[in-house]
Amino acid sequence: MPTGLTRDAGWQIGVSRTLAHPAPVVWDFISSPEGLALWLGPGAVLTPQRGAPYRTAAGVTGEVRGYRPADRIRVTHGTTTIQVALSPAADGARTMLRFHQERLASAEEREQQRAYWRRILDQVAAALDQR
Repeated sequence: MPTGLTRDAGWQIGVSRTLAHPAPVVWDFISSPEGLALWLGPGAVLTPQRGAPYRTAAGVTGEVRGYRPADRIRVTHGTTTIQVALSPAADGARTMLRFHQERLASAEEREQQRAYWRRILDQVAAALDQR
C-alpha cells in the first residue's frame, strides 16, 4: 500500500513541529478566533461540543467530532477530517503541535495538503513568536 494510504481513512497526511512555547500558550492561540482562522478558515467559530456545526467565511462546512481542551480538536472539513493536537514537552517550555488530515481524495491532494499544513505551522510559529 502506498505511503499515506490507509484502508479505513483513505489518503492522509500528518505534519508536526515543536514550538518554543508552553502548551497553554499554544492551546490558547490555536483555539482562539485568530488561530482558528489560520488553520480552519476565516470566520470559523467552534462550539466545543461533539456534533456542533461550523461554517467558514469561504463556505466550507463541518462539525466538531471531538474537543478536548488543552489537548486536541477534531472536526470534519468538507469531505475530510482534520485533527489538531498538542503534546507538551517534558520540560513544559515546548509543545509539539500536530495537524492530521484524513479522507483525502488522492496522492496529489495529500502532497498539496502536506505543503499547506507546513505553511500553517510556519504561520502559527510566527504568530506565537510575536506575542
